Amino acid sequence: MKKYKEIDLSQNKTYSANERVSKVTLDKDSTIYQPGSSFRKFLSSLPSLLKAEDLRNVAKAVVKAKKLKKPIIVMIGGHIIKTGCSPLLINLVSQGFITHVASNGSAAIHDTELARFGHTSEDVATQIEDGSFGMAYDTAFFVNEAAKQASKSGAGFGQKIGQLLIEENPLSYEKALLAACYKFEVPYTLHIALGTDIVHQHASADGASIGEASLRDFRILAASVAQIGGGGVVLNFGSAVIMPEVFLKCLAVARNQTNNVQDFTTANFDMIQHYRPQVNILHRPVSLGGQAFALTGHHEIMIPLLAAAILEYATNDS
Repeated sequence: MKKYKEIDLSQNKTYSANERVSKVTLDKDSTIYQPGSSFRKFLSSLPSLLKAEDLRNVAKAVVKAKKLKKPIIVMIGGHIIKTGCSPLLINLVSQGFITHVASNGSAAIHDTELARFGHTSEDVATQIEDGSFGMAYDTAFFVNEAAKQASKSGAGFGQKIGQLLIEENPLSYEKALLAACYKFEVPYTLHIALGTDIVHQHASADGASIGEASLRDFRILAASVAQIGGGGVVLNFGSAVIMPEVFLKCLAVARNQTNNVQDFTTANFDMIQHYRPQVNILHRPVSLGGQAFALTGHHEIMIPLLAAAILEYATNDS
């Protein structure tokens, strides 16, 4: 049998691991959390590595942005509302740690249903079989009427829904993020793709009104994005397509009109890191300067952790 030539490993140039520069050191290890300790001690007990460090850095960036009076923009998909995170976001809005909320249509629909009826999220698999999926007339009329009123009055789409919720005063309106944003005068902008939301299945839907109201909200969001340079923060929670695409266009408009929209922080929180958030939230926007973080996990765990970390660092000023 023919013998093939082997490389002589004894000729390798070697060095001592003791003298090598390494990325992981013992001082970065986690510490043991003691039962009954504070949340601050829990945060400190996390390893000073990878995503644990990223979580702390995102929270600190939000706290710093508030001190600098820079925008803190939170973009959400519908699943954020369905996983019970609204109270956390409302609290951050009320304390100035969120200065703008932007969402796709589904988030607003779930938000209004929870406020008005105390429940949301139908059984799609069952109801698609008999054609009843999405056919709730009262949900559709409320959202579509808001679009018509916003279009006529010059108000924002999300702003008008928030106003109508407060005027209606349903049993659980205080748990509605849309209503809270209206109350605290924080923009909530709605970014609609026609045909993607259940309210578009109804005769009450008016395409011209929806388009006009949503386009106005695009311009409102672009005005906020234009101010993020020099320390602002943009967080994307669970929107894999709509909000990453909208944000990139807002950034293009902002940079077209001013040359200082750079050096800000972006972060994408989702159960899976999708293509569009990676390129449109994390890579392209900060190419001129800034920092970007990707944190993967379930919203009902990650968002409470981030919200608590923000409040903790703000309270302890570090």
